[in-house]
Amino acid sequence: MDVPSLPFEMKQVQLGNQAFEGQNNCYVLGTEPDASLTLVDTGISDAATRDQLESELSAHGIAFEDVERILLTHWHPDHTGLAGEIQAASGCSVHAHAADAGLIEQRPEDLEAMNDRMQRRIAEWGMPTAKQEELLAIVLADEGEGEPSEVTPFEAGDRFDVGSVELEAVHLPGHTEGLSGFAFDGRRGEELFSGDALLPYYTPNVGGADTRVERALAKYLDTLEGIVDRGYERAWPGHRGAIVDPTGRAADIVDHHRERTERVVNVLADHGPADPWTVSAHLFGDLHSIHVLHGPGEAHAHLDHLLEAGVVARSGTEYELVDADADLDALFPDLSGRIRPSYYPVH
Repeated sequence: MDVPSLPFEMKQVQLGNQAFEGQNNCYVLGTEPDASLTLVDTGISDAATRDQLESELSAHGIAFEDVERILLTHWHPDHTGLAGEIQAASGCSVHAHAADAGLIEQRPEDLEAMNDRMQRRIAEWGMPTAKQEELLAIVLADEGEGEPSEVTPFEAGDRFDVGSVELEAVHLPGHTEGLSGFAFDGRRGEELFSGDALLPYYTPNVGGADTRVERALAKYLDTLEGIVDRGYERAWPGHRGAIVDPTGRAADIVDHHRERTERVVNVLADHGPADPWTVSAHLFGDLHSIHVLHGPGEAHAHLDHLLEAGVVARSGTEYELVDADADLDALFPDLSGRIRPSYYPVH
């Protein structure tokens, strides 16, 4: 069966970048007469990505000056980088969840609080000084952030009338505190612009991607369970192609984290008490670039999940296994019988 078309015009522009994994999606909506030209995410701010986006839009008769609204899924620069430049060219409104708005606006107090929090976190994780310095050099380089935007904050449930379609903001925290998607009616049911909450090949990082998030894994599991319960027919992610079975993909990611939690428990059982940096080394090996943050952040998110359940205890920076026979399945949502079959072919 062919993938059904949408009941409105939508253009998916896939943008490359050298700083992150590439294939960032910018979705273009509201190209019909009397609709509001709207972008969902913009890609990173570098010359190559800017030229690519301008060229792709131009092929459809659109310039930066024509954009009326930008909806941002979260604060990471590979999704927000060009928003400020487009806003300066067009005067368009820029919208993001209230929890991420200050970082997108690049308010000094928000950026300073973020960096202070990150530096405290990586020290608590046991990251060696040399790796801390390597990471800070990357973070403070501000690569791809672009010009700040003036952001209109939204909350979950807010709606945006594009003219050809209405979008509902859906809060999807875990990867970042304010990560949000935008739900809409497709031809066969609800669909979702999912940002980095749901990706087709990668499992979005939790714990390191936004060190502001408390109990990051628990929040992300709630997000995935919510995606399953809402029963979306298709998802349009922040990277790569459409996800034709969102509920199944969400369940796969839950299973992935269940398996990773068991690996964390096995590290502590085999090697004794350890800090997140050491656990990360057992899970992922030697790390470089931004993964210096993501690896121990992910390890910490799983250790924190186990700590909350009483499976491990913490002393200083180290975590010790105290319940080797814990039922790990009980720490994860039971999605059996709740996965909605997809109408779309898997490809």
